[in-house]
Amino acid sequence: MLFRFGPEDLHGVRILIVEDEAYLAADLAEALRARGAIVIGPAATLEEAYRAVATHWIDRAVLDVNLAGEMSFPIAERLEAAGIPYVIATGYAADALPERFRGKPRLEKPYRTEALAAMMAGAG
Repeated sequence: MLFRFGPEDLHGVRILIVEDEAYLAADLAEALRARGAIVIGPAATLEEAYRAVATHWIDRAVLDVNLAGEMSFPIAERLEAAGIPYVIATGYAADALPERFRGKPRLEKPYRTEALAAMMAGAG
């Protein structure tokens, strides 16, 4: 995967944030906007994430696994069906994820927003 760095890397890229921790979602949204991204969300629940996927054009997504007790895997499946790349951002180790998601791009929390932005830039 080729990673590009710099504020222009995500210019115009529409990124859905699915994250239930408000402070983390806000920091992530700010970091992505600073790199030129158009942020969709943040969606804090599965219902909000479904609505965002149904009503917005999305280029990429970042998914927290556990949304206040709801797992975000159905959203990941919907994104995959639509051909939209995503990164799983979670405190769970890879072996704690369902097998089909273990090989997906993943960052363990806590992560640096710069690392996630680099993954988003290289996901296209």
